[in-house]
Amino acid sequence: MLAFLGAVICIIASVPLAASPARALPGGADNASAASASAAAAAAAAAASPGPQRSLSALHGAGGSAGPPALPGAPAASAHPLPPAPLFSRFLCTPLAAACPSGTEQGDAAAGEREELLLLQSTAEQLRQTALQQEARIRADQDTIRELTGKLGRCESGLPRGLQDAGPRRDAMADGPWDSPALILELEDAVRALRDRLDRIEQELPARVNFSAAPAPAPAVPTALHSKMDELEGQLLAKVLTLEKERMALSHSSHWQRQEVEKELDALQDRVAELEHGSSAYSPPDAFKISIPIRNNYMYARVRKALPELYAFTVCMWLRSRSGGNGQGTPFSYSVPGQANEIVLLEAGHDPMELLINDKVAQLPLSLKDNGWHHICISWTTRDGLWSAYQDGELQGSGENLAAWHPIKPHGILILGQEQDALGGRFDATQAFVGDIAQFNLWDHALTPAQVLGIANCTGPLLGNVLPWEDKLVEAFGGAKKATFDVCKGRAKA
Repeated sequence: MLAFLGAVICIIASVPLAASPARALPGGADNASAASASAAAAAAAAAASPGPQRSLSALHGAGGSAGPPALPGAPAASAHPLPPAPLFSRFLCTPLAAACPSGTEQGDAAAGEREELLLLQSTAEQLRQTALQQEARIRADQDTIRELTGKLGRCESGLPRGLQDAGPRRDAMADGPWDSPALILELEDAVRALRDRLDRIEQELPARVNFSAAPAPAPAVPTALHSKMDELEGQLLAKVLTLEKERMALSHSSHWQRQEVEKELDALQDRVAELEHGSSAYSPPDAFKISIPIRNNYMYARVRKALPELYAFTVCMWLRSRSGGNGQGTPFSYSVPGQANEIVLLEAGHDPMELLINDKVAQLPLSLKDNGWHHICISWTTRDGLWSAYQDGELQGSGENLAAWHPIKPHGILILGQEQDALGGRFDATQAFVGDIAQFNLWDHALTPAQVLGIANCTGPLLGNVLPWEDKLVEAFGGAKKATFDVCKGRAKA
């Protein structure tokens, strides 16, 4: 561009500018005369000067003090002639540092113009794409507005006339160009107005729908039907409660049966373990003992078999006390509903051992304080309340009037190792037995002294006809242990 401007300036500087006609001919000649005079003066100057001077005259104008020659037919000069006015302005052509554009510079200019042209074309294409996108968006807005207008018309057709907005609708799309800001603002106003109208309709419609959909009042149900429904509900509830009770009973029964099966399995496993360890001797069902290691109110054994009504009895057992001289506690207790002390054998503290029948007490001359095995037998009859006490096969004492003519009540609970203050429970740790119990048998009559001696000497073993000492009839609780034990062999080892 600089080369191009320099060339233009050189061209302008090489052309002389003519003086105005008024200054060239002050005498008032017309424009044609002035032009002729100027041409003649230029020709004379060119003829008088050589070539180089000629070129300078063309650039700087006529030189010297001589005026222009007199024109033919012109009046003679007056006595006071006017000074001659120059016919051409004087110019000074200064050379520029940049030369005229060459071919290379012209090629660079053409390349720049092509780049500018490509940039303009790209910008125009982007503007066109933007205009197309705006047009598509406006068309989508127009379709949305038309759809909302149709829905609004359908909604208004179902409303009362008071809720319909009167007023002509006009198509805002028909006026103005697609990309007009005024058109966009008008579209926004139209959408806002439609939204407000839709909100009003949505607020009005629920009340109208609720009013129109209000259910009719239900007819009054007869009182007899109400009572019948209440009766059926009561029967259904009673049936549900009955079924729930039956389910709970079945659940308890199945739980008890499962416990029984588990105990039988445990006994079989113990027997199998004994056989696997090479025990060749036969272990009868009565060859076991109950061990209570410490004094507490939760270790005990319970006899599962219920007792019948008794008018006489003999109870025999093997005992080994580990109380340390602080009383033997309660080897066994039998309670029935309404009487917790139906039959109790008890030694509390330093008092002698006592036998309680129906809360009547008899002191027994028995002693178990040496921590060894001892065979104890006690017999009683309701006739005159006679009783007898044996230790290690020998009679230690007897008496009468112990709950005379009182029958032993049936269906009670027999506990080994604890004294019952209530039927089957409320144990007192101070009255608990500490030690081992084995061969607890009960008969419904009084044994003879010979029979008692035979049992104590292991020469005439005899099982109780009411309650025999069998493993399946005795269950240990609270940590009391049931272990295999042959008393006749074990006491000799002890």
